[in-house]
Amino acid sequence: MHIEINTQSHTPIYEQVRDQVVYGIAAKQLTPGESLPSARRLAVELGVNFHTVNKAYAILCDEGYIVMDRRKGAVVAHTAANGEAFLPGLSRRILLSAAEALCHEISESGFAALCAECYRNAKGGSD
Repeated sequence: MHIEINTQSHTPIYEQVRDQVVYGIAAKQLTPGESLPSARRLAVELGVNFHTVNKAYAILCDEGYIVMDRRKGAVVAHTAANGEAFLPGLSRRILLSAAEALCHEISESGFAALCAECYRNAKGGSD
């Protein structure tokens, strides 16, 4: 999987790295048990500080997307964090997105269609 960062973005680089790994897992570009580059190697490839990538990996580990193995380094987890524990946070983020859609006068059906399209895109366009 290729990770690209946008240094002009308002999104912190560690969040960009975290998000792209999650997108890669969702689209099955990264598979359970697959090793990720070491934090040092990825930092060099991206031209960023080691601590930036290390922070992204720590967050991914805390969220259950990756596991840290002393011998293999960062590895894609075989199962993501418990779905039931994940739902309240997901619900809060969707609620905020729905509120923003309302502020911009996007209809409920338009918002639902956009959510469905984003879900399909996250899967890599497959059904």
